[in-house]
Amino acid sequence: MHTREQTRQLKVGSLAIGGGAPVSVQTMSNVDPHDAAALSAQVLSCAEQGCDLFRLTVPDVEAAKVLGEVRRASPIPLVADIHFDYRCALAAIEAGADALRLNPGNIGSRDRVQAVARAAKAKGVPIRVGVNLGSLQEGLPRTAEGLCESAMMHVALLEAEGFRDIVVSAKASSVLETVEVYRMLAERTDCPLHVGVTEAGTFIPGTVRSSVALGVLLSEGIGDTIRVSLTDRPEREVRVGTEILRSLGLAEPGPSITSCPTCGRTKVDLFRVAGEVEAAMEALYRREAERLGGRPKDFPRVAVMGCVVNGPGEAKDADVALCGGKGEFILYSKGKQVCRVSEDEAAGKVMEYVGSLR
Repeated sequence: MHTREQTRQLKVGSLAIGGGAPVSVQTMSNVDPHDAAALSAQVLSCAEQGCDLFRLTVPDVEAAKVLGEVRRASPIPLVADIHFDYRCALAAIEAGADALRLNPGNIGSRDRVQAVARAAKAKGVPIRVGVNLGSLQEGLPRTAEGLCESAMMHVALLEAEGFRDIVVSAKASSVLETVEVYRMLAERTDCPLHVGVTEAGTFIPGTVRSSVALGVLLSEGIGDTIRVSLTDRPEREVRVGTEILRSLGLAEPGPSITSCPTCGRTKVDLFRVAGEVEAAMEALYRREAERLGGRPKDFPRVAVMGCVVNGPGEAKDADVALCGGKGEFILYSKGKQVCRVSEDEAAGKVMEYVGSLR
């Protein structure tokens, strides 16, 4: 894996970004920005999935006040997403936002940009300069070069005000253009880079496009924080982003779960059961990591197999295993057959035995 020269480091709340800090995963709310209860629930749900940074849209001053209410209960830093009205940025800073995401080019005259930069600097609030290929200012080509130029113009605008706590993103919906523009940015700035494919699509195509683009860039050492933008629930964005980092060795590997792709011999609902086991194991892993302040050692390995072809063999290598039969599973612990369990009981029984090994 190529190592890019370290970017400058900044803090979003307690979260370090850039300068060799771990690559962070973020997502964005998709509920009413004036509904504090719904926002808080979504923030907590995503934090439980491993989200490091959560962005909320702030379309008006009232939404900024709601952000402040959500921030007081949030376990992770919050970013205020601002467009067009610089007063929303000022209100969000005052309400306690940990960072801003804005495009300085669409919030008005230079004096308004200055006002936001000064307020952010006074409060120690970083700004992510975010530009997208679909909303470039007039006069710039709709290419990776134009996107990079737009981002650097806005960085220069903030730096002219003495503001340097800047993260940069320049997103396209094309994988190849995304890779191209971030390679350009990596050559031109030492600002931390927020990497992602914008408007990547629904779950399957969006996951594939994001995985390809982020995989290429992160393997080249480009990227300090990421978002997988999906037409789906924010929690799923977090899970995909986390798995991308794990696959590249940029995040703790998480629980070890083996499961088969199924075939015509499968006589159980393996998809459902494997999903339930995975979710339960992820939750247990995160709780253990939080309790220990680091990666849990010797975390139990689990296998969820659909039939007797590979099931017993995998069971010997796993600490706890399920091997599918006709409408039920055989449960193994440390390679030894323990009992038979129904599909509905299977996940719970696995976690019971996993718990006994902790």
